[in-house]
Parts: sequence; structure tokens; C-alpha cells
Amino acid sequence: MNMKGSGTGAIPVALTIAGSDSGGGAGIQADLKTFSALGVFGTSVLTAVTAQNTRGVSAVETLSPAIVAAQIDAVLGDFAVGGIKIGMVSSVPVIRAIAERLRAHGRRAVVDPVMVATSGDRLMDEDATGALTQELLPLAEVLTPNLPEAALLLGERPAESEEAQRAQGLRLRALGPRAVLVKGGHRQGAESVDLFLSEAGELRLALPRVDTRNDHGTGCTLAAAIAAGLARDLALKDAVREARLFLQGALEAGAGWRLGSGRGPVHHFHALWPEGREGDKP
Repeated sequence: MNMKGSGTGAIPVALTIAGSDSGGGAGIQADLKTFSALGVFGTSVLTAVTAQNTRGVSAVETLSPAIVAAQIDAVLGDFAVGGIKIGMVSSVPVIRAIAERLRAHGRRAVVDPVMVATSGDRLMDEDATGALTQELLPLAEVLTPNLPEAALLLGERPAESEEAQRAQGLRLRALGPRAVLVKGGHRQGAESVDLFLSEAGELRLALPRVDTRNDHGTGCTLAAAIAAGLARDLALKDAVREARLFLQGALEAGAGWRLGSGRGPVHHFHALWPEGREGDKP
């Protein structure tokens, strides 16, 4: 693993700007686990609190734009943050506050447009999609939508082929992100195909589809892993490739877990915790 500043005392730092998941599988909790698993010190800005478990989301409370902005200033004013990930941003005022503070600090971010939870529960106000597109997409180092999210951002139907997936990614990139990673996990087939589209061209990431019910927080985990790679000074394409491999390992290692009665989390610490520990499986 390429550790920035290894042996010099410098510690790579990443920041997640997202909501809290009380079940621990997604959001801030998943992001901080991912940062730690990849050797990066994690900092956080909370945007909302959710009452959530493996079965779904029962309540959401959005924090004020002022406290969100204050958290961003507190972290970026003190830490040498090398990678930023933006996840759940549920309201227009919060989106505008984040964008204003990122512009003030001259920063860009990995933007994961979290609109709907894995359970199907909506996590963003219906009027916030336009603000997300106008305010945060131009600040995105890379945008990481899944197929339903890409369709919602464009006002189109979800892509049903790889060609349509590529075309939607290119249309999203025209809205301002430096790069777009369109995730193909919602399509069927033996492989899950993600398409990374940037000025340098296309990177096709095809990996075997993992048969698992434990896929809660996959989008959060992937975006956080990209931010961790950037914090470790990886080139964006390399950060994306490494992040996808990390997620694959987390999906495979967590497939046998029984945590909760619904869609469980991935195994963020699969490289550290031995598989088959007593209590992991029924």
C-alpha cells in the first residue's frame, strides 16, 4: 500500500461530509471505517442524523447549514486533508453551504450523489436534485452515481446497456465533474461493470458479481475509498481502481455475515479480521 509520508511522520488525512447511519453500515460510519482500513486518518462533517438499520430508514433529521459550514471550516482550517468525500446532503441550504465553503477553501471532492438508501428510502429532499447538480457537480473531482442516481440527475430512465451507461456518464461529465464513475451494480449479469470516464479516456472495471444480501453502504464505501486513495497521493485513475478492488474484497468477505435481519453491511476490515470468526456466520 502506498502510504503518503511513510516513515516521515506525515499521516494521510481524508474528510467525509455525509450523514450518520445508526446501523453503522453506510454514511459517516462506513466512510471512517474505510479510511481506517486503507491506512488514512479520517475526519468528518455531519450533515444529517438518520434512524436506520439493515431494514430501512425510519427518521431523518437534517443539521443546520451553519453547523455544517462550521464543521468544514474547523477541519480544513487545521488538518492537511488530501481527499474529500461528499455523501448524503439532504437539503438545498446544506448543499449550498457545503459548496460555498469548498469554494472558499479552494477544494474539490469525490461526490457520491446519495439520493435513495439501499432499502429504497429517500434520503434527499425532492427539490434538492437541482441544487446538487448546479452547486456540487462543478466541484467534483469525480462523481460516482449508480445507474438509478445517474438517471435521476439527468431526468432519464436508468441505463439498460453498457452503451447507455457510457452515454449517461458522458452527459453527466458535461455538467462539470472532472471525471465520472458510473457504477453498474444494478444491472444483471455475471459481471458488475463500472465505467470511469475522464479527460484521459475510459477505464472499464469489470469484476465478478458477488451473490450477497450484504450490500448496504457499498456506494459510500467505494467513494470513501477513492478519497482515501487521493489522500495517499494516488492518481485519480489508480485511486478508482484500488477502491473498486477494496470494495470487491469487502463484498466477498462479508457475504456470509448475519448482522441484522435485512441488507447487511460489507466487511470493511476484511484485510485485518480473519474470515470465519466465531459469530460471523450462523
